[in-house]
Amino acid sequence: MIEGTVHATTIIGADYIDLKVIDTPGGAVLHMLRPALGLLGGQEGWMQVGEVYFSEVLPGAVKAWKRHARQTQHFAVPAGRLGIVLCDARESSLTRGAVQKLVLGRRDTYALLRIPCGVWYGFTALGDEPALICNVTDLPHDPEEGEKMDPDSDKAGAIPFSWKHPDFAC
Repeated sequence: MIEGTVHATTIIGADYIDLKVIDTPGGAVLHMLRPALGLLGGQEGWMQVGEVYFSEVLPGAVKAWKRHARQTQHFAVPAGRLGIVLCDARESSLTRGAVQKLVLGRRDTYALLRIPCGVWYGFTALGDEPALICNVTDLPHDPEEGEKMDPDSDKAGAIPFSWKHPDFAC
């Protein structure tokens, strides 16, 4: 893994970039945001920060589905491993209907994932340990701006992924 390597997914605009981990005798230092990473957009590689928050995901829990109309998400997983599923529901997207599965977390895939507006996402902790997500958004939280959908609802059938899938079975 080389810091700064940008990886495209099957969904336009949903990219991830490898982040640096510096091992020290007292514990690792994990990088997350720097203008040189180039994934953040904005002037000189920076973006407006709306808020930064952490979300704990317990083993066996599924947090899905959610999408935002105006807010872009930037996820890093500094603790644990997370199975993430993205589904492009943007009307005008060339990748509309595409589904992407990713695994983020230390050691193998410590990376920053950008989730663009209009893309459904959900995630689950992999293994027996909780996972911790750090999310940096470009807009402050607005309950009217986001949309949620229960993964077991009839509407969720529009997303061609089952959380009982062997890769991310809960």
